[in-house]
Amino acid sequence: MAAMTGSNDVGEEMKIERNVTTLRSLTLEKMRDAILDFRFRPGERLVERTLCERLGVSRSVVREVLRHLEAEGLVETIPHQGPAVTKPDPTQAAQIYEIRGLLESEAARACALRADAASIAELGQAIDRIDAAFRAGSPREVLKATTDFYEKLFLAAGKLVAWDVVRSLNARINHLRGMTIATEGRHAAAIGEMRKVHEAIRRRDGAAAYEASREHVATVARLADAILGEF
Repeated sequence: MAAMTGSNDVGEEMKIERNVTTLRSLTLEKMRDAILDFRFRPGERLVERTLCERLGVSRSVVREVLRHLEAEGLVETIPHQGPAVTKPDPTQAAQIYEIRGLLESEAARACALRADAASIAELGQAIDRIDAAFRAGSPREVLKATTDFYEKLFLAAGKLVAWDVVRSLNARINHLRGMTIATEGRHAAAIGEMRKVHEAIRRRDGAAAYEASREHVATVARLADAILGEF
């Protein structure tokens, strides 16, 4: 797994421009990205005063953002210590992958059976963007492009309620995904797995799309379990 750097690397790049109208939203985005990029390590304490200085915002904004991140599952409040970056729990992670396996495989099958040609082509283009983000060495863009792929998959499948469920877990999914994509050889393997899903959808083979999606989620679940065992 790629080395993770601590809060000393957050610094100036997290400063918020004062001429914006959505200060809270930008602060939330900066904090979320810093956690998903592992500039804040799992378990690292998040000291309000330090965050105010680094972000250049008030304590009230920081507190509101921390509450939001806690609701997303990226921050936890430790008794007598305060807020800290959540350490993904192996049992909870297994449940998240179980939910992903169920919902994504059904979406892949439905997509194969009902999506129009334009939507299927867009899925292929979304995988190309994930591939390009890997090649560019940009984990943040890999996460964004992967989220975009799954949104297109669920919407093309007509699984709107299922996508709402996945989206509610997306911050935690991306926290885990950020760990797995950093493993050696994951680029080629991930793209191969996703293209297998897409090819089955393109052939209108619902059963093959279902199985390919299940295999993909099972693979990343095993990777995540191994990584979390190191914490």
